[in-house]
Amino acid sequence: MTSTKQRKIIHIDADAFYASVEVRENPKLALQPIAVGGEPSRRGVIATCNYIARKQGIHSAMASSHAIRLCPDLIIVPPNFKLYKQVSAQIRDIMLRYTDVIEPLSLDEAYLDVTNTEHFNGSATRIAEAIREAVHKELSIHVSAGVAPNKFLAKIASDWEKPDGLFVITPPQVEAFVLKLPVNKINGVGKVTTQKLNNLGVHTCGDLQTVGLHTLSEKFGKYGTRLHELSRGIDLRPVQTSRTRKSLSVEHTFSKDLYTEHDIEEKLPKLYQELCDRSKRLEPDAKINKRVVKVKFSDFTQTTLEESFNITTETWKNQQEFTRMLLQAWRRSEKPVRLLGVGLRLLTPTESTNLMQMDLFDT
Repeated sequence: MTSTKQRKIIHIDADAFYASVEVRENPKLALQPIAVGGEPSRRGVIATCNYIARKQGIHSAMASSHAIRLCPDLIIVPPNFKLYKQVSAQIRDIMLRYTDVIEPLSLDEAYLDVTNTEHFNGSATRIAEAIREAVHKELSIHVSAGVAPNKFLAKIASDWEKPDGLFVITPPQVEAFVLKLPVNKINGVGKVTTQKLNNLGVHTCGDLQTVGLHTLSEKFGKYGTRLHELSRGIDLRPVQTSRTRKSLSVEHTFSKDLYTEHDIEEKLPKLYQELCDRSKRLEPDAKINKRVVKVKFSDFTQTTLEESFNITTETWKNQQEFTRMLLQAWRRSEKPVRLLGVGLRLLTPTESTNLMQMDLFDT
């Protein structure tokens, strides 16, 4: 394994990927505010939008109806995932010209470890430039890139000069860079954690470095250790060429609100069957240990419920249990429902091994 100081990591992130592909397919949309998502009349949600639309306040996960109110000229295009997957595969083929150590995060972003490549005399910056140029020339879309000694900083760097940008953080620059970095730029630090840190007088990674590890662990548990390391620009995670699935889920947004238990019970069979169908994609030795349900209400508040059960690939298949859990979750508020979801949590190989060891000692 390569040491942290030696690593050369690139994070590639396609700019407004779905929207960019749609503009490529229909150049007439180039100067228009466009979004990819569901129809406003059918309770659709925005998946992504171009930068013209973003200037109007549109963003992913926003209700399409609200997006139209913000931007009446917004053109909403239905998603074409088959096409997006095809373009994503083409981007990956371009990356493979330079390294096969690639960790895809989604269709539109990936980490690359180019530490041991001989291309461009091992220059990660020139490799990133070559990938960006090839994607634009061959596929007619733009990607941004970040180059850094680790995954944490590479991902931040790719966002630094968006769209269509390249930003490089060299090892000697790490210490000065992280000092001024706002804590909300750390992956996993959302609004709640940001507020907790602000309450401690922490606004930048430089501030965070002054907080002791014991205090961080007390306030944030295991994540406190992660914060301690990231605030110093330390990230030892390798680029993983294969990723372990941790969950499987299905959710539906309904064109009309659901008001009663009967309404919810009526919608569950289709959700359940779709989950059963998707579960066929799991590896034969997958370990499933939790059922999960999600209820989103008409006011966009939501609640989730998880329950553990005996670990086999088949015992989770109980439609009545999912019905019971959905109704239990709904009764927490008993408000009109716009979305229902059902899913499964999977054990990682390490968790599965640990559990088997525990079972062995318990006998």
